[in-house]
Amino acid sequence: MAANSADARSVVTDAESAICPSEAGTSADLLERENAAEVDPLLVTWNGSDDPENPYNWNQPRKWAITILLSFGGLVTLMSGAMLAPALGDIAHDFNTDQKHAQIFLSIYVLAFAFGPMVLAPCTEVFGRRPVWVICACYYIAWNTAAGFSQSSAVLILCRIMSGIGASAEFAVSSPVLADIWTSEQRGKSYAISTFLPLLGPALGPIIGGAVSQAIHWRWIFYILSIYDGLLVIAGLFLLPETSKVVLLERKAKKLRSETGLAYYTDASHQTLTSRLVVSLTRPIRMLFTHPTIQFMGILLAYNFGVLYIVLSTFATLWIDRYGQSKLVSGLHYIALVIGYTIASQVGSRAMDKIWAYLKQRAGGVKTAPEYRVPLMVPGAILVLTGIFIYGWTAEYRVHWIGPDIGIAIFGCGIILNTQAMQAYVTESYLGHVASASAASQFLRSITGFAFPIFAPSLYANLGYGWGNSVLGFAFLVLAAPAPIILWIFGARMRAIGQHK
Repeated sequence: MAANSADARSVVTDAESAICPSEAGTSADLLERENAAEVDPLLVTWNGSDDPENPYNWNQPRKWAITILLSFGGLVTLMSGAMLAPALGDIAHDFNTDQKHAQIFLSIYVLAFAFGPMVLAPCTEVFGRRPVWVICACYYIAWNTAAGFSQSSAVLILCRIMSGIGASAEFAVSSPVLADIWTSEQRGKSYAISTFLPLLGPALGPIIGGAVSQAIHWRWIFYILSIYDGLLVIAGLFLLPETSKVVLLERKAKKLRSETGLAYYTDASHQTLTSRLVVSLTRPIRMLFTHPTIQFMGILLAYNFGVLYIVLSTFATLWIDRYGQSKLVSGLHYIALVIGYTIASQVGSRAMDKIWAYLKQRAGGVKTAPEYRVPLMVPGAILVLTGIFIYGWTAEYRVHWIGPDIGIAIFGCGIILNTQAMQAYVTESYLGHVASASAASQFLRSITGFAFPIFAPSLYANLGYGWGNSVLGFAFLVLAAPAPIILWIFGARMRAIGQHK
């Protein structure tokens, strides 16, 4: 037991030395700022640890309202991508193209997720979370509605790219807001909702899309999404306050200057808007190219997301072509994914917080490290592998429909656990710049989410579902097996390299 405690303390010690104070809200950093405030009374900080203006101290109903609102926004973002899957045949027919080329209508939307957050995330660090979320949501609604009126493939592709850029704000805003309002000990529960609801989108999307395209018309898929997101924007005007500590403290300083005439300032006041924008807009790129932690997590998230989108984009086709089912019935099989997601989100949230508390106590009860999020990756990887093999081989031999559904449910469990753990790890590693770190780490995953579904039909046509999924599974095994070990042993050193660069 003593040895275990020593190991945990060693991980924490390495982690503390690796995290730059500007990139992590460490206790030492907070203490330094408080001491600075005592030396200079004009430096604006929080009025103690229990300051009601600090988002950490907001009441629980307010925090959960924000979390759920952003999670439903993420649901719209990912549902918009997968919702077209059952309707691709109809769209291909209307635009005189084949279904293989129609796949671009689905995947091009996901490609926008790679580039949007690289600009939008830094904007949230300069202008705040709320204005970026509201403006981008309205931008999405405009272009998504226009997609429903498109009369050619080129116009539809343009509208999908533009709406994808607007929708990608969810990736730039959600994780930073959660880091703003929830402490490390509470983040497990918040991540349960913030990962569960958005990833529910690719599962619910085809169900709704199949029903709408069969009962009404595929164009109404876009109209329904725009109406739904419009309702979220209206709710956000009332429920989503500004949460960025930098922006809130700047507002506080401005108010004090107006009331007293004294030159109150914050840590960011000495920077001009131009300099802040230059630094912030280049930060995701710099982090992507100089931080091994971001690069490593980016590769893991990329393959995780790419495999998910291969499955999502071809799942409906499996039931229509191989099992001879209707579009409506084929969409209902995505309920298996919903079941897997639900189980994993409930179990994963509790496990994440308990593991964090246990490792914190084992290390002395005070110090923590991002590596405390790593253990959840192990069961996540096992479930992804198990699920994708069951799904592939039961589909290959046309086993009763319950077989592929069981496989896809297990696969969904693993995807949720993996995503929760990896996103939480990035958040804990870069608390000072969560928006930029999240955007940089998710850049590659959006590229694979775009590219993987394009070659998915050829993969299954040449290898079949059995060996096709086995190839995906073996490649996943190569990445997933060593990942937790690498992060646990070398995670702090990897962050140290990024800090020095």
